[in-house]
Amino acid sequence: MRRAAVAIAAGAMAVSLAACGSAKESGDKDSGGSAAKGDEIKVGLLLPENQTARYEKFDKPLIEKKIKELTNNKAEVVYANAKQDASLQAQQVDTMVTNKVDVLILDAVDSKAIAGSVKKAKDAKIPVVAYDRLAEGPIDAYTSFDNVTVGKTQGEALLKALGDKAKDGQIVMMNGSSTDPNAAQFKKGAHSVLDGKVKIGREYDTKEWKPENANQNMEGAISALGKKNIVGVYSANDGMAGGIITALKAAGIDNIPVTGQDAELAGVQRIVTGEQYMSVYKPYAPEANAAAEMAVALAQGKSLDSIAKDKVDSPTTKGVPAVLVPVVSLTQDNIKDTVVKDGVYTIDEICAGKYKAACDKIGLK
Repeated sequence: MRRAAVAIAAGAMAVSLAACGSAKESGDKDSGGSAAKGDEIKVGLLLPENQTARYEKFDKPLIEKKIKELTNNKAEVVYANAKQDASLQAQQVDTMVTNKVDVLILDAVDSKAIAGSVKKAKDAKIPVVAYDRLAEGPIDAYTSFDNVTVGKTQGEALLKALGDKAKDGQIVMMNGSSTDPNAAQFKKGAHSVLDGKVKIGREYDTKEWKPENANQNMEGAISALGKKNIVGVYSANDGMAGGIITALKAAGIDNIPVTGQDAELAGVQRIVTGEQYMSVYKPYAPEANAAAEMAVALAQGKSLDSIAKDKVDSPTTKGVPAVLVPVVSLTQDNIKDTVVKDGVYTIDEICAGKYKAACDKIGLK
């Protein structure tokens, strides 16, 4: 497990290095976006919500830092968070178009609903980089993780944890929001691994990814299936895993594997205690750096050829230049080799207070 994690992490580093060269090295070919500009550009950054810890703690500061580095500290980053409100995000795009930003980095609340706003930006000759979620409309670039692989990684980890129990019991699948295209890809990847290997007793698409909605869904699943018949839970992310585990505890169910994603601190701490089996660690720096690279290049009217090595298709746009970053299955075995090694958390942060004894028990010191 540890060797595999290191190998995948090395792949992530390679992508990071490929994505993080200077935008000035991307060539002078016009990208079809705004007219060629220097370093004094204005970048609009729109993130979808602030309930998930990653956006404010990692994505925003990492993107801002990289943009400043690429522009000799001359670029201005204009930030807005939609707080899970698609209508508010549409208004935020309108405001940035009115204020004539040179490029947008957009993580959509609702990938389909935002298409009209993306077209408004395009009509105003403002290129759009879709960040983390593949927004519809005429986007110019995209960076995220291989989301089908994320779901496969979760499914494979769950089957490994279940072992022979996969033949006898039932699992509950707690997918993400139906408005998030990533959630559909996670689900697709998970089903490709789980179908035929374990019985799926109940499956939910969780409104707005909210832990409290996952908690209610889990209570319903326990009531419908019976607590003795549930052997594991596929949770698409760590926030929902927290709500699920609360419901399991309230029903007197423990020692069953629950998956997650995002390597949030609370999720990592639950992995340490054994309440949660795994999370998917997604190195945020290479994703953020790629978004910054592409945004600066587009704002300066330069080619993305040296930055974006992949292509993706959205329901509305084909052949979008993309950077896809590898992921790592995070368990008790590789916490030190992943989130600690990469400087996401310190051991002191993970093992604070009531978690110290559990950290000592698994040798995390």
